[in-house]
Amino acid sequence: QMSKSTGNFLTLTQAIDKFSADGMRLALADAGDTVEDANFVEAMADAGILRLYTWVEWVKEMIANRDSLRSGPANTFNDRVFASEMNAGITKTDQNYEK
Repeated sequence: QMSKSTGNFLTLTQAIDKFSADGMRLALADAGDTVEDANFVEAMADAGILRLYTWVEWVKEMIANRDSLRSGPANTFNDRVFASEMNAGITKTDQNYEK
């Protein structure tokens, strides 16, 4: 956690240099999720960078193996369950925004 009162403080430029803009976004998005004071937690920024790196590597792998992925109609049981859940989520979201 970062606190000016304990001398544990980074400027925005220092934090971006240390964690990247995306790592900062993830850690700041997590800060203040509870009723307690919002604190920037360095471990969250580090974990965010790791998750982003892992995601980028997965995307590269999927692009490289694109030809081996399934193709054709999406009509298996799992496909239908997925489509149903997505539609239910969309409907629920639409109902929440109409209020």
